[in-house]
Amino acid sequence: MHSFGYRANALLTFAVTILALMCAMASICDNLNHPTPTSQVQVLNINWFQKQPNGNDEVSMTMNISADLQSLFTWNTKQVFVFLAAEYGTPKNSLNQISLWDGIIPTKEHAKFWIHTSNKYRFIDQGSNLRGKEFNLTLHWHVMPKTGKMFADKIVMSGYRLPQEYR
Repeated sequence: MHSFGYRANALLTFAVTILALMCAMASICDNLNHPTPTSQVQVLNINWFQKQPNGNDEVSMTMNISADLQSLFTWNTKQVFVFLAAEYGTPKNSLNQISLWDGIIPTKEHAKFWIHTSNKYRFIDQGSNLRGKEFNLTLHWHVMPKTGKMFADKIVMSGYRLPQEYR
């Protein structure tokens, strides 16, 4: 007969092996999910568009943000971090990204939303590059699973333009 120590060791080893196998299966199941999120952003108003005393351009705008991110949620999803960024190019930098709004979606029930908001963070360009500038609004998300690797993706919405003159 085996002693108590041998039996406890065998039981613990078996439990840890099963737990590791379940975590691996959860991670593999997430790779089989093919989400189809949708999003739309409507810029309602440019509240102000001004040149700061230090020469930088600053923009404040009112937006309607609607999104359906429910397909990102599986049984293994803990939460989803989502943010809206303005993206544009300048002679100095080929890609500038400015976060305008962000949020944490804790459950699938909260993943279909509509928000009327002004930009939560300041939209400032280092220089006078924003007058008449075309830009994209991009909704980024990071899915944080209970176990396994985190993944991220985005939806790019184009066709936005800032005014030619300061307001």
